[in-house]
This record gives sequence, C-alpha cells and structure tokens, in this order.
Amino acid sequence: MPQIIVLPHHELCPEGIVIKVQTGISICDALLADDVEIEHACEMSSACTTCHVYLREGFDSVEESDEIEDDLLDKAWGLEPDSRLSCQTIIGNTDLVIEIPKYTINQVSENH
Repeated sequence: MPQIIVLPHHELCPEGIVIKVQTGISICDALLADDVEIEHACEMSSACTTCHVYLREGFDSVEESDEIEDDLLDKAWGLEPDSRLSCQTIIGNTDLVIEIPKYTINQVSENH
C-alpha cells in the first residue's frame, strides 16, 4: 500500500504526516480522508487552483497532467515544475512526498 508523506505546513499539518492510501484515488481525497483540510474551492471539479501541491518525490510515477490542468496551474500561486492539482492527481503504486504551498490563489488575493 503506497503512502503520501506530507511535509510540514504551518496551518494544515504543522508536524507533517504520513498517510497510507489506496491506489486510484486523488491526492486531495486522500488528504481530506485523513483530516488534512486542503482547500478545494471548486469541489474537485478541476475549475480552480486551490488544491495545488508540489510533488517533491514521485512526480514521474503519476499520470501526466492534461491541458485543462496545465492551463489552471498557470494561475496557481507559486507554480513550480513539480506542481500539480491534488484533485486531478491519482495515486498509483509509488510513495509520494508532497508539499502544500504556503498560500492558495484565494489567500493571496484576499488576505495579502
């Protein structure tokens, strides 16, 4: 059974967390199931970027992003080469190490 290692995030999981997950579900679903309250403003319909994460390890083990996800990622705060939308990234058989960005596009526009 693969696992997701979530690096510490100052609000969502200050200590970091290791989650054992089933294959075939999204990273977002896995995080929410383990009480990591990642933002997902569009209810995982691939219409926003609030569930943006960095895949620090295991990036090559997940399916490539499609054109819709790529277009949305261009709008994400802090875009990096290993950025993905967690609602669109399906877990395979490989462990993943993810980092949740400090801000989402909503926080940047509303609070800063």
